[in-house]
Amino acid sequence: MAGALSGIKVVDLSRVLAGPWASQLLADLGAEVIKIEKPGCGDDTRQWAPPSLPDGKAAYFLCTNRGKRSLTVDISQPAGQDIVRKLVADADVVLENYKVGGLKKYRLDYDSLKAVNPKLVYCSITGFGQSGPYASLAGYDYIVQGMSGLMSITGPADGEPHKVGVAVSDLFTGLYAANAVQAALIARERSGAGQHIDMALFDCSLAMLANVASNWLVGHNVPPRLGNAHANIVPYQVFAASDGHFILACGNDKQFAEVCRLVGQAQWARDPRYATNPQRVAHRVQLVPLLAQAFRHHGRDYWLSALDKAGVPCGPINNVAEAFADPQAQAREMQLEMRDAAGQQVPLVGCPIKLSGTPVEYNLAPPALGEHTEQILRALGYVDSDIVALRNNGTV
Repeated sequence: MAGALSGIKVVDLSRVLAGPWASQLLADLGAEVIKIEKPGCGDDTRQWAPPSLPDGKAAYFLCTNRGKRSLTVDISQPAGQDIVRKLVADADVVLENYKVGGLKKYRLDYDSLKAVNPKLVYCSITGFGQSGPYASLAGYDYIVQGMSGLMSITGPADGEPHKVGVAVSDLFTGLYAANAVQAALIARERSGAGQHIDMALFDCSLAMLANVASNWLVGHNVPPRLGNAHANIVPYQVFAASDGHFILACGNDKQFAEVCRLVGQAQWARDPRYATNPQRVAHRVQLVPLLAQAFRHHGRDYWLSALDKAGVPCGPINNVAEAFADPQAQAREMQLEMRDAAGQQVPLVGCPIKLSGTPVEYNLAPPALGEHTEQILRALGYVDSDIVALRNNGTV
């Protein structure tokens, strides 16, 4: 069965994470994605190891390059630029994450390629966008996590700011970019024209502050770091049992009353300081230590079972191995294996999108560097002698 984006051709000039994350999602949904890589070295993440597979493919590269064909092209050479323009002539989408203006000297910027293909949807991903005082600066996930305020609310309340454990600013931007590309493709169906998409890690990270940003906009108080606690809900955090930690996510007053009953302190639910969530938030300093002391009387599994039976949301804190071993992860097919062109088994994380009519496709394992170069060039009309010449002068 054809994927939802079957027939859509994507030329991917992006590297590392944000752009490749977007193009991998488009590939999962059925788009044809051609990954343009620098001859000899390719995407930076090919070298971000260990760990890696026996053939040297880095785990980092594998996580974000499923479903793509790899074409090695030196875009600094006119002959390389010609190859990209030929690809773009009938493409639907171009993704790139060069510095602002970085592709103009190669005539691979939006205005240049729009002249080749007016229907082109061209998505630029940068740290700070195409405008503003920081537009010329390079964008790195870690720095953007700091600048956007995300690190200011992450980490222990009495400790230093922490980054999130994965590059979430890159990943947020990749997800927003994939949404934007699909919106632009739908708009093209009405107008017949493509457009330029300007995506910034900084913008996306600000947007993903969500309720925390709204708290500041409405309340005008700078949000503090709360560790594992929640800014707007109490009790909604990690607690220590006698033998380990668990998460309690108590979202309403009825659930709080059940918690009080389970810990043998039903009167807390009637206490004016704790009876409603706004009061619990106001008096969290008094309430949380009381709950913490009560939870230390039994083990983690005891509390998880009791809370679950009482209808109170709760859960364990798994490590990554435990998370993938969880029956729910297995039932949802969130781990898969693909065989690459060399016959090697490649373990991957599954796509979380479940479509009933046009399910995601896993057609191609993450490619070897330049694996599809000759195939793609021949489809563009290059003959064997052309390809030999291109290889000899380092263009591909």
